[in-house]
Amino acid sequence: MLNLKDILLLDFAYLETFTKRFDTSWGAFFCNENQPNYYDANHAHISDSFHDPKQILDEVKDFYISRNIIPRFYIYNLDVQQDLISELKSNNFGYEELISPVQLWDNQVIKIEKRKLTSIEKVTKKNYQEALEIESSIKEFGGKEIIQKVFEEQFNHPSFTHYLLRYDGTPCSTACIFEHNHQARLESVATLEEYRGKGFVGELIQFVQKEITNNGLEKLWVFPINESIEKVYQKYGFQTVDKLRTGHAFLGGKSIKEIQG
Repeated sequence: MLNLKDILLLDFAYLETFTKRFDTSWGAFFCNENQPNYYDANHAHISDSFHDPKQILDEVKDFYISRNIIPRFYIYNLDVQQDLISELKSNNFGYEELISPVQLWDNQVIKIEKRKLTSIEKVTKKNYQEALEIESSIKEFGGKEIIQKVFEEQFNHPSFTHYLLRYDGTPCSTACIFEHNHQARLESVATLEEYRGKGFVGELIQFVQKEITNNGLEKLWVFPINESIEKVYQKYGFQTVDKLRTGHAFLGGKSIKEIQG
């Protein structure tokens, strides 16, 4: 098992590329008023127990409602957060628990024969729109309007590198890596529906693994959205090193499970 704080530090660094973090005595607010409907950009984060759950709840409601944003919590260490969870439920918050696998690449580049008609390139201003169209088609990413804003911010951020796979000249798949402290995190792996099941994800991941090796990065992480996708990455050399049990509380809108389908 990994140290939860180490995992969260990497996650915080990723979040801070598209939202602002405000530390509190009990955790942190994440807020991006330009993207009020993007859940990951707007939530209160708490991992340690606190003696006054009602104070936390009132503080979070005031913070987000004053900004016309639905109050949301991401809660870790659930065993010590039962008082807070009970307080949230009694105040009409929806609540769900999520199992989030944490996977680490074993540093062995997968052996996949590259097809002659397949090519992979970095995303630049020239092919930006083609990559955006692929990511915008993936409903699990949160909706076209949100994806367009996030993609633009990531594209212009120096810690992100996006890749585009073509088959016979047609753009089919995308992925990106986020680099932080000599580590990388694989994100936004997407394939157009009509090209799924053809092995393009494997070719793209193999390419990324070679890039990671050539750039001298120490670790490559992936955080699958569910256990089904976890199994996909296991085929490509990613080992599950932990499973985070996370609570998501929300005062309106859809749950994460509803968004992911």
